[in-house]
Amino acid sequence: MLETGTQVPDFCLPNQDEEEICLRDIKGRWIVLYFYPKDNTPGCTTEACDFTEAEPAFVDLNAMILGVSPDSPKKHRNFIEKKDLKITLLADEDKELCNTFGVWQLKKFMGKEYMGVVRSTFIINPEGQVAAAWTKVRVKNHVADVKAKLEELQA
Repeated sequence: MLETGTQVPDFCLPNQDEEEICLRDIKGRWIVLYFYPKDNTPGCTTEACDFTEAEPAFVDLNAMILGVSPDSPKKHRNFIEKKDLKITLLADEDKELCNTFGVWQLKKFMGKEYMGVVRSTFIINPEGQVAAAWTKVRVKNHVADVKAKLEELQA
C-alpha cells in the first residue's frame, strides 16, 4: 500500500471513453483516486453515486475524482450511463495501477479465497504525492470523510 508522503509513479490508463488519462497531465491539482472492485455492484454503485453527488464540492476544492477498477472502458461507459455518473472512471484491466497502490490483494468471501480490489481511496497532492489514504473502506459516509480530509489538507 502506498503510504502518505510517497511520490506516486506516473501512470496512464484509459477512461470510459477510451481516452488516455496520465498523471503527468493532471498533476498540479488535487486528485481523489479511489479503487473499487466492480461496476454495477451495490457498494460500488453507492460509492460512485456519492462521489458524483459531491463532485461540485470537490471541483470547488480544485480536486479531480478518478475511480479505478479492473473493468473495461466499455463496462465503465455502461455504468456511467446507467447510473448517470459525473465522475471519470479508469480501466485498469491488467491491474498494474492496483498493484502499484497495493490494493490488488487476496480476499475471502463465504469461505472462498480470491484475488480482488480492496476498496481504497488516496488523496494525491498537486506535487504528485500521497497526502492521505484509506484502506478497507466502508462506503457509508466515506465521501464526506474524504472531502473533510481534503479541506483539512488545504487549510
